[in-house]
Parts: sequence; structure tokens; C-alpha cells
Amino acid sequence: MTDPSTGVSRAWVEVDEGALRRNLRRVLHAAPGSAALPMLKANAYGLGMGPVLEMVRRELAESELWAAGVAAVAEGEELRRLGWRGRAVVFAPVPPGEYARAAQADLTLALSETAAVRRWAQAARAVGRRLAFHTEIDTGMGRAGFPAAGAAEWGREVMEASADLLAWQGCFTHFHSADEPDLAPTDEQHARLLDALERLPAVPGRRVIHSANSAAAVRRGGFGGDVVRPGIFLYGGSAGPGASPEAVASLRARIALVRPVPPGSTCGYGATYTATREERWGTVAIGYGDGLPRALGTAGGEAIVRGRKVPIRGRVSMDMTVVDLTDLPEVEAGDVATFIGRDGEAAIMVDEVAARAGTISYEVLTGLGTRLPRVYLPPQGTEPPSAA
Repeated sequence: MTDPSTGVSRAWVEVDEGALRRNLRRVLHAAPGSAALPMLKANAYGLGMGPVLEMVRRELAESELWAAGVAAVAEGEELRRLGWRGRAVVFAPVPPGEYARAAQADLTLALSETAAVRRWAQAARAVGRRLAFHTEIDTGMGRAGFPAAGAAEWGREVMEASADLLAWQGCFTHFHSADEPDLAPTDEQHARLLDALERLPAVPGRRVIHSANSAAAVRRGGFGGDVVRPGIFLYGGSAGPGASPEAVASLRARIALVRPVPPGSTCGYGATYTATREERWGTVAIGYGDGLPRALGTAGGEAIVRGRKVPIRGRVSMDMTVVDLTDLPEVEAGDVATFIGRDGEAAIMVDEVAARAGTISYEVLTGLGTRLPRVYLPPQGTEPPSAA
């Protein structure tokens, strides 16, 4: 395979900018009339907040990029350090002690209770300017949000609590099953949202309405909302039936040691694998300390070496993983093993890895560790790749 990781000797993550940008464009094409609020939380799903933010900005016109989404005040502050001066929406509830920091960074909070509105109003008074907020409406997710059924009551309370200190900028909900084959529960949640919106008091201007995550944007056209919130689809993870994106992230590592072993040799903690013949094992410089799921060792996990799939042998260790190279006698130390991504005609998708490990692509991507450099591959015909 072509190795773009100049200067990277152990293991790394490749991020395909062209694929990420095409995934983003596909979301907007599926939801005409909606602007984008890309979710950059968890370090852009493990792929690097700063570089991903720049990729998004290179792809979208200013009118198409409504805001950036995060889940914590510290992430919003990081957006500001990166030079983002647009809207930055914090979608998870904020602990009481962080409202002042959020105000100083000019973040937009998602609020789920009247007490939170009052705290945000106090923060606005302290900084001497109006602050924006969105109200989350709980239509069935259950984690946070004002109850959809009580919109008339809490709507009046929010108006009173915000007074002239806050701008009630938007309303939204979270879908719990938009990536499932049956979209009826998602349609029901959207109906609850619309009903709640009709019961809310009017505000000067117009509230921005958004409900569509990646799955609802691609599979339900964003429900006609003002904004869509692409997340996993942007980063190459499936968002349900009919919503398969291009692969964005690849996980690769060097084979550090190749050696023959006789029949009966055991491999890894617990000696869960025993060689049944003379075999040739390669020790790869990557492990669960880097985010390679430990479960792959006993769940049929594979890697790709020189364009062919090879099985993982024994348990994945913190820093090392063994693959079976018996049928690839030409492989030597220094060759590259691909655990997520493509090498030649062979490919292992992030959703395949997640399924084998008994988890989801979100967890696999966000679990990729900090000791893995990110190598950013630009669209074809542009500048050479960089590592960070």
C-alpha cells in the first residue's frame, strides 16, 4: 500500500478530508433548505477538532454553516482558541459552576430547566450583554430537556426567567432511534416536537428549529428544519439503512516483529490461542492503549497486510497485537497493518470493527488514543498530507 505517514513509525490514524467533505455535502443535499451545525464534540469524534473545523469551513459557504456543536464548555472554549468566532452551541447540560466561563466565551447553551435559564440570565448580567440559548424539548430521549407535553407552562416560565437578558434563539429535540430500520418512533418524536412548538409563547424574531441528526437528515430530509446536525455520518460511520457514508478514518500500525512459531505455541494473556501448525506471527505496534478494541482478539478481528486480510491471534494487549502472517511469507518487519480502512482491494469498515467488538462506531472513533498521530490526507490534487 502507499504509505502517507512520513515520519510516523509506530501507529497512526489517517483522516481523508475529501471523504469527510463529501459526506457533509451529502447531508446538506439530502436536507435542502437546511444549514449545517456539524458536531465537533469529543475532539471531532476523535479525528481532531481543529483540522476538521477547517475542512468544514473549506467545504461550506458562510450561509451554509450555521454554527458548530459541542458537548462541554471546555470544548466551546477550545473552538474559540482555534479562532472560531461563529455560533458555538453546547448541547449537553452545563454544571452550575461553568455558566460564567460559558458566558465569557460567548457560547450558546442548550437549557433543559427553568433554573438553568435563571443561571444563564445571571451570567448575562455579569458580563453585561445578552446571551443566546436554545431549549431542548424532550420527546422521548429522556436524558435532558423540557417535557414536550408541558410546553405551554414551562414556555411562560422561560420567558419570565430570561427577561431582557437572554435571546431565546432556538428549540430542538434529540431522536433516539433515527438510525433504526423502523422510522415510526422518529416520526412520532417529530410530531411531539411540532405540537410542543405550537404551544410555546412567541418571541421577537423567529426561533431556529432543529431536530435532525445524521440519520434523520439523510433518511428524513432533515424534517424541513432550519438546521441539521451531522455527526457520525460526517466521520464515516453508518447512520442507519440507506445512510452509508464514505469511509473517513483509517487506523494503521507498523509490524515491529515477525517470527516463526512451532505447533502448540500459545499467544497473549490467558493463552487464548494455540498454534495448530507451524505458523508465522507478526507483532504489531498497537493495542487497546491506542484505542484498538480489546474484544477483537477473541471476536474474529482482522487486519489487512499487503492487501490481504489476516486474523488477529490471542488477546489484544495494551501496546501490542499479534496477527497471523503464515500465508504471507513475503511480509517483514516495517510493513503496515490496517485495522480500519482500505489497503488495495481489501477493506475493513469502522462499523465492522464496532460490530465485532460489540459496540458502535462512535465509541471506536472517539476511543482512538492521543498517542496516535493524526495524518490528514487532503483531497486529490492539493498539498501533501500533514500529521498532528
